[in-house]
Amino acid sequence: MKNPQLLKGLLEGCILKLISDGETYGYELVENLKKYGFRDISEGTVYPLLLRLKKNKLLYSQDRESPYGPKRKYYYLSEEGEKELESFYQTWLELRNVIDLIFRDYKGGEQN
Repeated sequence: MKNPQLLKGLLEGCILKLISDGETYGYELVENLKKYGFRDISEGTVYPLLLRLKKNKLLYSQDRESPYGPKRKYYYLSEEGEKELESFYQTWLELRNVIDLIFRDYKGGEQN
């Protein structure tokens, strides 16, 4: 995806959803996003979003020991984060339907 602002908004919703599936840490989030198709996502993109979500009280975190080195910061959704996730999902459904309607006759660059 080439539009960074659009991507950032979508990523926030996707991050909230992945965290809602269970506790996770930053590197694991990046790997899960890549698994789902966000191939160009890096930790440098995800960590600032995590900080912003935490600052906005949508997440909370807990540092825990790791068997593989330094402590890991695990993220969890707050009650506000759960509400924001639901709001994001409802907005996504509405927007997806509108965009599908607009593009239903689009032929991908073919001349009519």
